[in-house]
Amino acid sequence: MEVTDLPTVNASLNALAAVLLGAGYAFIRRGDERRHKACMVGAFCTSAVFLACYLVYHYRVGSVAFTGQGWIRPVYFAVLITHIVLAATVVPLALLTLYRAWSGQFDRHRRIAKWTWPIWMYVSVTGVLVYLMLYRL
Repeated sequence: MEVTDLPTVNASLNALAAVLLGAGYAFIRRGDERRHKACMVGAFCTSAVFLACYLVYHYRVGSVAFTGQGWIRPVYFAVLITHIVLAATVVPLALLTLYRAWSGQFDRHRRIAKWTWPIWMYVSVTGVLVYLMLYRL
């Protein structure tokens, strides 16, 4: 695998994290705590691998300029900016949410998960969108 393959790997990891987050949410809504836990730990591990690959890619390649023109340009930057800001917030939120579940603080876990889950899902989905706009348009 070449470093140039990492954006596709990263988009795939973001997509997988979104699928796991969605499944984890569905499982907990049905009361299946075992499968919920497996999906959420899987989403966290997938996101951690994404972060490592992302850092390696940008260390080696640097930033990549968006070349799109017209109406897509402000759309891209609006998605990118919200993605970056929320991606920075989701790391401590996810860590705290997982810690509270792991330590049995389920009331506190549920309270913060109501914020963490939609932010994490948004970051995962917009990560795929940023990839598509940056590398596939």
